[in-house]
Amino acid sequence: MFKSDLVGGGFPVQTTIQGKIHRGSIGCLVTNGETVFALSNRHVVGAAGREIFAGFKNTDRRLGVSDALQLGKRAFSEVYPGWPGSRVVANLDAGLIRVDDVKGWTAQVYGVGQVGDVVDLNVGTFRLDIIDQPLIAFGATSGLMKGKILGLFYRYKTVGGLEYVSDFVIGPRDGDTPLNNYPGDSGTVWFLDDPDAKKNAGGARILSPVALEWGGQELFGSGGKVPMQVALGICMATLCRELDVELIGDWNAGHTEYWGEWGHVKIGAYATDLIDAKLPKLATMMEANSDNIGLDDKLLADLKPHQRGTFSPLADVADLVWRFTRHTDESNHFADMDKPGSDGKTLLDLCAESTRNVDPKVWNDYYQGIGEDRRGALPFRVWQIFDEMVEYAAANKKLEFVCAAGIVAHYIGDACQPLHISQFHHGLDPSDKAHAKVHSVYETTMIGRHGKDLIKMIPDARTSDVAEIAPGGTPTGRDAAIAVVALMQRTVKRLPPMTIVNLFNSHMGSGQVETLWSKLKDATAACMQDGAKTLARVWEAAWRAGAGEDRGQGGKFDQDSLSKLYNDPSFLPAYPLQQLTLDADDHIVPIGGSGGARRRNATTARRARPQAAKKAVKKGAKKAARNTARKPLKKAVARKRPAAAAPVRRAAASKKTATKRGAAKKRSVAKTRKASRKR
Repeated sequence: MFKSDLVGGGFPVQTTIQGKIHRGSIGCLVTNGETVFALSNRHVVGAAGREIFAGFKNTDRRLGVSDALQLGKRAFSEVYPGWPGSRVVANLDAGLIRVDDVKGWTAQVYGVGQVGDVVDLNVGTFRLDIIDQPLIAFGATSGLMKGKILGLFYRYKTVGGLEYVSDFVIGPRDGDTPLNNYPGDSGTVWFLDDPDAKKNAGGARILSPVALEWGGQELFGSGGKVPMQVALGICMATLCRELDVELIGDWNAGHTEYWGEWGHVKIGAYATDLIDAKLPKLATMMEANSDNIGLDDKLLADLKPHQRGTFSPLADVADLVWRFTRHTDESNHFADMDKPGSDGKTLLDLCAESTRNVDPKVWNDYYQGIGEDRRGALPFRVWQIFDEMVEYAAANKKLEFVCAAGIVAHYIGDACQPLHISQFHHGLDPSDKAHAKVHSVYETTMIGRHGKDLIKMIPDARTSDVAEIAPGGTPTGRDAAIAVVALMQRTVKRLPPMTIVNLFNSHMGSGQVETLWSKLKDATAACMQDGAKTLARVWEAAWRAGAGEDRGQGGKFDQDSLSKLYNDPSFLPAYPLQQLTLDADDHIVPIGGSGGARRRNATTARRARPQAAKKAVKKGAKKAARNTARKPLKKAVARKRPAAAAPVRRAAASKKTATKRGAAKKRSVAKTRKASRKR
């Protein structure tokens, strides 16, 4: 899934060849003077006419088709005339994607900057002093990569008397930092990493492309050393000459290097300053972890793109990490709240009629009525995570609480974006390519271009305070989901999606972005502030429900522990709405399951059904005592029950002692009784 609707170099693409999905990277935009293409490798785009897709907001979108103009292996003497090499073959693995609609593209390369003039290397300008030149790239799989040129015209294989060479071999800059180049990076463009390069209006550097990556190898040294990973590249100047195309450097440019990435981390970090002073232990712990959840404004203004395998701010884990590893989480990022159902009522209408309609069954019935399979489940993801946070607070698991609290910031951040919760995400008519870019232009281009100004506006926005969730009582996951739906209702009222769409449609062409900014900036900042306030109330409610203030003070957690946790598949598992239901205690669980990793303790369960819980515990203890006299005894490992269940255990133990069995029999009975206490 793309994080942004605005596509550029460094983004992933995929196509299907013989039933197998091939993935690669977009290099950059090029043109033959008439048509705009996206450059990648031939082995990525496939045969001419093959459709190229990418994921956008829970759906696949076609980017274009593979063009007939492609390059493969060529005689070295033809590519570099005048140089020896009659039995040498040059690999020019290059393919073009004929772009469907250029309005959704930018000439910038994500995480790197704007494309400048190509480094003009040919038989007259290739020199050895280019070796060791520092390079930088952003691959669809690996993210940001930094390396240097290790050699020229590297022979990567010999077959049938022919030597196959690659123009460049690119390796790590030093022996301690690996290149981290992975499958899926084919098609990536490598640039000269010039620290003094000029910058565009968004502060991104304008860099010169050197090579197009087509593959990689591992080089083994002597003495059993760890192999060195290298990337193999093709000279960009050679490709431009052979394809007869020119690089595009200024189309939809002017963004920062990281367009579309900072909104969630801003909301997450800002919320840590909004926690009620009545919860000092929570406030202290969350403030200490502010940089783990998001980033402060100083770091945010110079934010670098996330690199695969490195720590992700918790507020962006759902996009930067889980979009690759948890595809079942896709539907949790949106909800089309304003789309009429079979009876003409929208989800906004249903939830306004009764908060009891914030229920997975009601929503599934609504989606079933309109024949919709892509069912937005955003509030229920918050509900599920809230229940887990209560568990963690009650069990004094502060690391888990902070990790879950940071991650839930992402979904609440989605809930305060008007077009994220609307059927008009792609305008009035998604098939109208010119007008379907409204979300991309508003949320990516506009916010990316004016992000530094928006950062300063969010704390100064004037929004009403968000009320405490379930004041005077014990908050539940349902209460948290209702609070998120209320945020969505306020968001579409404050900045109606159709206001954005109509303004976009009436100002097509030059000056559109600046018009959107001047008219919508204040309401946009207010929506984000409201989201941060709601997030803080959700944190507080979970902490109160789990009696977190009754336990010791938590501090700042190391990023290795947090990343290990959010990379654990059993931590906060995600499910599509079709698989969600409510258990007897009003908790979100998968149909036919027990909630994945959640292990609910008796203290939490008794809040919903106290008498039933007590009777069940007592009945289980008596039944176990009877069974031990009839059946062979078995060992079992059971989790400990809370202290409140101790009187039941003591009563059962006293009754069993009264039977006057031997000491050995008593110990065996006790083991069996422990096994029976699992709910």
